[in-house]
Amino acid sequence: MHEDEIKMWKKFKRTKSLSLREEIVKKYLYLVKYVAGRVAIGLPPNVEFNDLVSYGILGLFDAINKYDVSQGNKFETYAVSRIRGSIMDELRKLDWAPRLLRKRAREIDRKCKELEEKNGRLATDDEVAKALKISTDDLNSIYSDLNSTTFLSLDEVWQNDDGNKPISRLQTIEDSLITDQFSFVHQGEVKELLAEAIDQLPEKEKLVIVLYYYENLTLREIGEILDVSESRVCQIHTKVVIRLRGHLMRRAGHLSLEA
Repeated sequence: MHEDEIKMWKKFKRTKSLSLREEIVKKYLYLVKYVAGRVAIGLPPNVEFNDLVSYGILGLFDAINKYDVSQGNKFETYAVSRIRGSIMDELRKLDWAPRLLRKRAREIDRKCKELEEKNGRLATDDEVAKALKISTDDLNSIYSDLNSTTFLSLDEVWQNDDGNKPISRLQTIEDSLITDQFSFVHQGEVKELLAEAIDQLPEKEKLVIVLYYYENLTLREIGEILDVSESRVCQIHTKVVIRLRGHLMRRAGHLSLEA
């Protein structure tokens, strides 16, 4: 971080100057637009991009108020998680997912977990469809619907409890998958479980994860590389997140028994 930036943050923390706050907001507004653009992928058309930006600005305000420059980490790293969290919180409040679709999502989660327990590996599309007594086309259709209603994503920038310390890219996957049922599992163990599960993914699915989260390509760009439609990439992305969550549910259950 440049010396001028450090001085700016120290001055703001000391004076709480409204004019300086406005200057900081303008300086980092691009982060809000970037995160809003990432979140917007796959959302229903009735969700306005400007609404996402408005939600994200609240997160930027929160980040500005809580950022501690003495930690020595970039504000951008800290702010992205606050911005995205704010957007996601507001979107979840809308809760437009039909009750039946939410029920189907829980069924898929449960079947993925059961199949993995039975076979000792991640479930395939055919296995999940058969267990649900539907066709693979119907399953893919559900994945498409889920992608636009449940905000399944690995693209979380997760912070430690000690403030601004950034975490590796692989660890950012954890925040969007871990719920209270995994709270007893050590963070290092979760990282290992996810790495193990990602290694088991078919090559195309693994490539989608790498290109989207590590290379920051858009779903459309990934589709061009794989020679498939953008909607197909959305389907692949959604089912990967569901499979990883099922894997964590199974392994977390085993770890809780061992604890």
